[in-house]
Amino acid sequence: MSRPVARRAKQVPLRTHWVVLTMLLVCLSSMLLLNGYTHHMYGAEADGAVKPVGPTKDVPKAIANGGPVIDAVPGQPRSVSPKARTIALTFDDGPDPVWTPKVLDVLKAQKIKATFFVVGTEVAAHPELARRIVAEGHQIALHTFTHANLSTVPGWRRSLELRQSQLILAGATGVSTPLLRPPYSSEADALTDADWTSIEDTRKAGYLTVLSTQDSDDWRRPGTARVIANSTPRGTRGQILLMHDAGGDRSETVAALAKLIPTLKARGFKFATVSDAVGLPQPTRHASLLERGRGLAAIWAIRVSDDVLKLLTWLLYAAGALSVLRAITTVIAARRHARQRDWTWGPPVTDPVSVIVPAYNESAGIEATIRSLARSDHPIEVIVVDDGSTDGTADIVEAMGIPGVRVIRQRNAGKPVALNTGLQAAHFDLIVMVDGDTVFERDAVRRIVQPFADPSVGAVSGNAKVGNRKGLLGRWQHIEYVVGFNLDRRLFDLAECMPTVPGAIGGFRRTALERIGGLSDVTLAEDTDLTMALCRDGWRVVYEERAIAWTEAPASLGALWRQRYRWCYGTLQAMWKHRGAWVQRGQAGKLGRRGLTYLLLFQVLLPLLAPVVDVFAIYGLIFLDPLRVGLVWLGFLALQFGMGRYAFHLDGERAGPLWTLPLQQFVYRQLMYLVVIQSVFTALAGSRLRWQRMERYGSLGSPARTEGFP
Repeated sequence: MSRPVARRAKQVPLRTHWVVLTMLLVCLSSMLLLNGYTHHMYGAEADGAVKPVGPTKDVPKAIANGGPVIDAVPGQPRSVSPKARTIALTFDDGPDPVWTPKVLDVLKAQKIKATFFVVGTEVAAHPELARRIVAEGHQIALHTFTHANLSTVPGWRRSLELRQSQLILAGATGVSTPLLRPPYSSEADALTDADWTSIEDTRKAGYLTVLSTQDSDDWRRPGTARVIANSTPRGTRGQILLMHDAGGDRSETVAALAKLIPTLKARGFKFATVSDAVGLPQPTRHASLLERGRGLAAIWAIRVSDDVLKLLTWLLYAAGALSVLRAITTVIAARRHARQRDWTWGPPVTDPVSVIVPAYNESAGIEATIRSLARSDHPIEVIVVDDGSTDGTADIVEAMGIPGVRVIRQRNAGKPVALNTGLQAAHFDLIVMVDGDTVFERDAVRRIVQPFADPSVGAVSGNAKVGNRKGLLGRWQHIEYVVGFNLDRRLFDLAECMPTVPGAIGGFRRTALERIGGLSDVTLAEDTDLTMALCRDGWRVVYEERAIAWTEAPASLGALWRQRYRWCYGTLQAMWKHRGAWVQRGQAGKLGRRGLTYLLLFQVLLPLLAPVVDVFAIYGLIFLDPLRVGLVWLGFLALQFGMGRYAFHLDGERAGPLWTLPLQQFVYRQLMYLVVIQSVFTALAGSRLRWQRMERYGSLGSPARTEGFP
């Protein structure tokens, strides 16, 4: 393989873009973790649905038999009860955008104050409701950040739940409070040892625990009459009544309040906040400026995480739809293309062909390449252009002494220049270009020139296959060539928008090459640049699947990275160079609006979204239903396997290598996506990539017909 002169393309190492990418992924992961914690760690059951179980021997009797407001001072725990004929209405799990305003409206109409134990994530989602609660004189208190069961969560999460809920409250309302109602709590005599331990821990953080003495059971939705009956005191003792303003349909709660409050007022009961009911000093205080700032930052972070998740969800839907659309389109196109396998372009083309082989340090495989060409069943001349090799490539070819094979030596000037040199020396009007590591089937040259019977055809893409398929890396590249490259080429052929004739095996009409000025060296993908230039000049480029050549694929991840990086970056260069095709007519317009759009969507944008998809998959496994996420992944894997099986059938290949597809998703696919990301960053930075020559291994011997191929 030839390479351009180093002075033409100075490579500027880009280290910062990986730092930027890493930072973006870290930020994205952080947003998803925050969103997952705030929305999917929330308790799915109402407070009363979880019954406390466990030993009670560590709960002080004074507490178990005492009041609902507990001060768990170490060594001297105490509790207090509401005053007689005093009811403290308390509402849990809000604020809710539907039911909290309706509850507030009822309380305002009845001119009474209540206490709202709010969940931090709900306050972050509806801070205006929290502000209304405070502004209308109600007492606001904490019900943790995500409705976590403080008796069962580890200490780090208990601390996080308290800190974050207090921060959110300060950011939304400008106040802080020491009043806390643990989720899933009930009355004091139901406390277990685990409950008491958590109450002691929260007291160390400065919180008073507020339990209840009467439960309306409104979370069961037993009916308005039943809610009223459950909420009505049996005597004159003061009560702390548990109700809910969120967590589901609370229409029964609202209706019950409108009837319950006047009834109890008529019986001489008073309504007060928790602190007033038990005679505590006003517990809330104004938050400091720093606390408010941190709280607002937390609220905005949660909102941004919500927006990020919404955006990712839409992007995932789009990516999924495009992936399915691509699969359906390529398979349909491939099937239609296969039906045209017996298509004849006209009278058989028997004109002799000039085969040009650019070579730079190809000593490992050049002999196999030349011998395969010499066995061709079509009249040819072979021109080997030695592009300044230092390993004796030209000497090897000359020593073979094969008639019809010429060697031209030149100073290293790059592959495009070497091909142009060979073009100038060619004797015939039909040209086939071959990489120096490629082995041809005996009939490959004859088959690749048959479409030139149609005078509108300017170039023909052959079918390049991976020869060194041993090992996982070889199998993965084999799958990629058969499924990705060849299915796409069938689609491009039908749509008349072929963007690339591969350097390994490509046929050209000499007049077409001369009309566009030969090959250009302004991109690193000279084959793609050349093909696009031919399309824009009005020539048709087609695909001949039966013209088979065997190419040597990279045998290491490093070599694969360098090769694909050059391919991808060169393709981006060619797409940018020929962007004008989008607005042209005729063959150029087909290339632009069909071919370039396809490349942009499926070979640039989708790979750029791949890390996001993978991060979101991890998010789903952690916070969503792992079974559902796994089934979706298996569905896409099945789709890819189906595409692969059909592509292998069309190409006459055994399906055995497809068993490596699942592992390919975790290793090879990630590498290819990183290649695209690296290439895009390099292009956006305006840097030029130096030619990176692939290491040759000489693993290809005599060509052998692929088993089963017609």
